Amino acid sequence: MRVRDLLAPGAPRLRLLAAEEELDRQVSGVMTTDLHDPGRYLHGGELVLTGMLWRSGPADSERFVRTIAAGGAVALAAGEAEVGPVPEDLVEACRRHRMPLLAVPDDIAFGTVTEFIGRQVSADRAADLAALVDRHRLLVSAAGGGGLDAVLDLLGGDLDLDCWVLAPTGAVIAGPADRLTAEDRDQLVRAHLAAQRQRRRPPHRARLAGGAYSLLPAGASAGPEAPQTGSLLADWVLAVAGDVTEWTTKRQQLAENLARLVAAERHRRDEGRRLRRRLADELLALLRRDADPAEISRTLYASSAMAARYESPEPRTHVQEASWLVLSAEGTGLPEGTVRAVLEEALGGTTDRALVAGAGNGAVVVLPVLDTPVPADSLRELLAPLEAGLGSEGRITLGVSAPASEAGGLRGALEEARHARRIAAARVGRVCVAGPEELASHVLLLAAVPDEVRRAFRSRLLDKVIAYDIEHQADLVRTLEAFLRSDGSWTRCAGQLHVHVNTLRYRIGRIEELTGRDLSRLEDRVDFYLALELA
Repeated sequence: MRVRDLLAPGAPRLRLLAAEEELDRQVSGVMTTDLHDPGRYLHGGELVLTGMLWRSGPADSERFVRTIAAGGAVALAAGEAEVGPVPEDLVEACRRHRMPLLAVPDDIAFGTVTEFIGRQVSADRAADLAALVDRHRLLVSAAGGGGLDAVLDLLGGDLDLDCWVLAPTGAVIAGPADRLTAEDRDQLVRAHLAAQRQRRRPPHRARLAGGAYSLLPAGASAGPEAPQTGSLLADWVLAVAGDVTEWTTKRQQLAENLARLVAAERHRRDEGRRLRRRLADELLALLRRDADPAEISRTLYASSAMAARYESPEPRTHVQEASWLVLSAEGTGLPEGTVRAVLEEALGGTTDRALVAGAGNGAVVVLPVLDTPVPADSLRELLAPLEAGLGSEGRITLGVSAPASEAGGLRGALEEARHARRIAAARVGRVCVAGPEELASHVLLLAAVPDEVRRAFRSRLLDKVIAYDIEHQADLVRTLEAFLRSDGSWTRCAGQLHVHVNTLRYRIGRIEELTGRDLSRLEDRVDFYLALELA
């Protein structure tokens, strides 16, 4: 149980006086004492019940609270039957030491509080459930059965242990999804990925508005039986409400066994995807050699037949009616296979509709679109949490094609996705996505230009202007941008910059002197616009 359960309906009528932010601490037992120094008798996790007979003055409160905090007590309950209301110096001491302080009214017996906690807390029950989880892990590994939701429901109902299995994108694999907001999930997976990238020892801890959480790796690279074929960026994470480092040894073992169970389930799921990966690689090979559409259709049909959940029992219907998106992705500064593993986890979900092929640092995804196409912005939002695990050099760029309505159009969609990915690669950011709507713009032309040519072009037009700004604390670059956005309108541009038209004319004249260009000419305006885009 948690400290906050002592304030819930049905609990003894206790009053909270201090440290409301620490109510998620786990209570493992009760110690009743009026000793001045009870620390030697504490084992950690106890609620200390006291009649305050040890107190003769304000200094005693600080010493007593410091002692029980050092001994591992999780809360203090002070009875008011003997010495009256809880003194303010005890309240202040508890605040300083972040020790939850509960007042026990004079009509509530200590025995009532002890009995209530005894009914809620059972170390033996925790040990039994730990053994149950361990046995279930073995069953999952041997028989290939699922059941993560059932195990998490059992732990939540019998041990008040709220747990979730999350994908690295924040999607809920198992657990009560309605009890964890999308924002909370995003923060949890980001905290976990950042800790993994920094190679911190688990469990990782995160504190949200709703309390503390412990995060344990539970993915393809976490299980002892699993080969190192995945990536930390694609691993699942077990999120447990509370700080497991404050738990008893038995409860900590329970969390560790649960993480092993989840890792075994993930490994079982990945083993089941092997045939699907072969189909994906076969499909990519067919597209690369521009194979007959009939061959491509047969591979798509086999893929649909393997999908876990389709609305129609006839997979052929979906091959005929579905449109298909092609995604081209590449990773830099990442281990080989990372991008494929990440996209397989992010886009496969529970349905496994996505075919993810590739090797090395790249990947190609063929994704059926049964309703509406997936916009590039949605994919960018989906993958955004991964930024926390990429590190300073890591990067993922992704291009998305327009939907192809038939198998014969997938070859063209693949080329389209590759061009879109080059646009994404030209942008600044850890995770960049470009869609087909950008292929008709000048950005596609810029993306096709070699990097050294792009740098030389930008330098030739802007270096002198930038240097002038730095030396004279001027604002020529911003003026140039505003002038081009205003289509060369002097009055509109001056209004946007909040300067007089004569001031604007002076600045534009200075830019023309520095660059030898004429901003009244369309050709020179286009060159400046492209240079600013490259910058």
